[in-house]
Amino acid sequence: MVIVTEVTISIDDFRFKIVDLRCSSMPLPLGHTAVGLAVHDIYSKSNNSGHLWKTLTFIIVLTNLPDMDVLIGLAVNGNGNFFHRGPTHSFLFALFIAFIASNGWRCWSKIPRISPLLCFLLVLSHVVADALLTNSPVSFWWPLELNLSDGHSSWREIIESVLFGAFRDLGTIVVSGLVIFLNRLIRNRPIPIPVILSRLVKGR
Repeated sequence: MVIVTEVTISIDDFRFKIVDLRCSSMPLPLGHTAVGLAVHDIYSKSNNSGHLWKTLTFIIVLTNLPDMDVLIGLAVNGNGNFFHRGPTHSFLFALFIAFIASNGWRCWSKIPRISPLLCFLLVLSHVVADALLTNSPVSFWWPLELNLSDGHSSWREIIESVLFGAFRDLGTIVVSGLVIFLNRLIRNRPIPIPVILSRLVKGR
């Protein structure tokens, strides 16, 4: 006796699904700084390492400035997500900050002279990284659009995330470091590690 069983196979069984590799949590300051360092290295045409620490500080500030909305949300509402990813995560904000930052040296001589385009790219790198590496949208074309983060983030959660969550940015840091390495290799420029170490030894 032969038993015939009818088997129905749906096309869904063979359908390829796109896996979203983006995460739900935002990149942290260390990751944004790494991206900014890669942007600066690609943009810069000079091997001159003068004002190294001033430039590094400037890069850290500009690449993380859009997240000032987290501090505003905490101060106003006790919620870091209250204003997050709003106006400060926009093309217009990057243009505005680029104009202010590139002229900062006129008010204070300790601020390094950085071109408006580089300032713009450093701020914009934060917005682009948030848009590409996370699921939550940014308000790129504000005021034509406004996308604010959901949920609640307290002071404690934000501080713990920044201090102990840096491992989340490991992939971003590695890729940014690789970009810097390949850029200097292609353009026949020295890797900055010896310069940084020499400055540390000299205490400069």
